Amino acid sequence: MIKPKKIPMRMCVGCREMKEKRELIRVVRSPEGEISLDPVGKKPGRGAYVCRRGECLRRAIKQRQLERQLETALTDEIAAALNDELARLETEAAAANG
Repeated sequence: MIKPKKIPMRMCVGCREMKEKRELIRVVRSPEGEISLDPVGKKPGRGAYVCRRGECLRRAIKQRQLERQLETALTDEIAAALNDELARLETEAAAANG
């Protein structure tokens, strides 16, 4: 009998829902202190997961959940850059899907 493969689950820091890891985007603080989105999930550093919707990222920033998870302060410039990068990823995904 074949054992079913375990699907890794993570919690979105914006909406606090458990989802499959591949449905989420990782926000990572690199060892150098740079904060960026990691769509592949392979960058080194401390990470937190958010849904691929902009509203979850904005909620996580507003409620300071990203600051707590990444253990660093987020400036307005970094928050704006994360929002812009997520919007760019959303448009690329929409274009790829047709």
